[in-house]
Amino acid sequence: MSVSERVALSEIATSVDYGVTASATEQPRGPKFLRITDIQNGSVDWDRVPWCECDDGTAAGGRLNQGDIVFARTGATTGKSFLIRDCPSNAVFASYLIRVRLSDRADSRYVSHYFQTPEYWAQITASARGVAQPGVNASTLKHLKIPLPPIDEQRRIAEVLDRAEALRAKRRAALAQLDTLNESIFHELFSDPATNPKGWPRKRLSQLGTVTTGGTPSSAQEGMFDGPIPFITPGDLESETPVKRSLTEAGAKESVTVRAGATLVCCIGATIGKTGFAAARSAFNQQINAVEWGSEVHDDYGFAVVRLFKPTIVGWGASTTLPILKKSRFEQIEVPVPPLQLQVEFGRRLEVLEKVKATHRRALTGLGELFAVLQDLAFRGEL
Repeated sequence: MSVSERVALSEIATSVDYGVTASATEQPRGPKFLRITDIQNGSVDWDRVPWCECDDGTAAGGRLNQGDIVFARTGATTGKSFLIRDCPSNAVFASYLIRVRLSDRADSRYVSHYFQTPEYWAQITASARGVAQPGVNASTLKHLKIPLPPIDEQRRIAEVLDRAEALRAKRRAALAQLDTLNESIFHELFSDPATNPKGWPRKRLSQLGTVTTGGTPSSAQEGMFDGPIPFITPGDLESETPVKRSLTEAGAKESVTVRAGATLVCCIGATIGKTGFAAARSAFNQQINAVEWGSEVHDDYGFAVVRLFKPTIVGWGASTTLPILKKSRFEQIEVPVPPLQLQVEFGRRLEVLEKVKATHRRALTGLGELFAVLQDLAFRGEL
C-alpha cells in the first residue's frame, strides 16, 4: 500500500475508549491518574501525576500501555494528542481523554506524528463544523483517514521524525536553561529580594514610579481596535508569542498606555502575579497594573524584582473568593533599591544573555521549518 492511500483509524485500532470517571487524590493509593493538565510541552512528569480514587474494577478499563495515544476531548486543547512512550504499570487516564490502542499493522510513533500534521487538524476541524460545542469523540477519531505505508516504512519515517524532534527538544531545553540564568544573575548581584540580606534600602512601588490600572475600549465603538499599539491582557504576560490584540490611537485614549520598559502585573483572577515587560508603548486591560519606573530604578531591575515578588502578590490577593489586589494595595509593596550603577550592570548582563537567547530562538525556528518540511514529505510518501 502506498503512503498516498488512506485507511480509517478504525481499521488499524484495536480499541478507541473513554477514560475513567473518578477523582484525583494526592494520597499515594491506587493507580496514577493521567489528566490533560499533566501533559506539558509534550511530556509527562509521572512523579507529579496524582493518584486515582477508584476501585480495581473501574480502573481495569482505563489502563494505559506503552504505545497508546491519548486525545483531549474538549476545551482549549481539543484534538491534541500525546503518545505514551512510558508510564507506570498501573496508570489510568481521565474521562475527558480518549485512548487509541493500535494493532500490529501500525507503528504508534508513526501514527502519533501524523496526528501533529496540518492534514490531521483539517480533518478534526471539518468534523467539528456546525457543532455547538466543538469536541472530539470516539466516532470522530474512528473516521479519521490515515496514510499507511508498510510497517517497515512506518518505522523508518518515525525514526527520522523522532530524531528531528529530538533536536528541537534539545534546543528548547537549552532555551529553558538560559531562562533560569536571569534569576541566577539577579541573585548573584542583589541576593534574595524578599529577605534582603545585603540591607539595600526598601521603598514602596508608589515611591519608585507611576502605578496605573488599565482599561478596555468598548468593542461597540468603531475604530478602537486593530491599530499600531499593542493591547496587553493577562494571557500575553509571561508568553513568548506576540501580543494578539492592538488598539488605534483612538482606542488608546479609551484605555491606558505606558512607555516601553514598564512592568505589567496581573492583579486579579487565576493568573494573579503574572508579569510582563512592555517592549514598546503599550495599552493594557483593567486586570493589569503597570509601573513606569522613575530615576531610581533601571527598567530591567524593576521587572525582575517585581517578578520575584509574585508570592507576595498572590498572597495579598488571596483573601477573597476571586483573587484580587487593588491598585492602592499593590502600590504598598516594598522592594529593595540597590545602587543604580549595579542595576545598570544587571541590565548589561541581561542584554548579553538576550543575544545568546536570540541565537537559540533563530536556530529553533530553523529546526521547526525543517521539521515541517520533513513531516510534509513523510506523509506524501516522498521522504
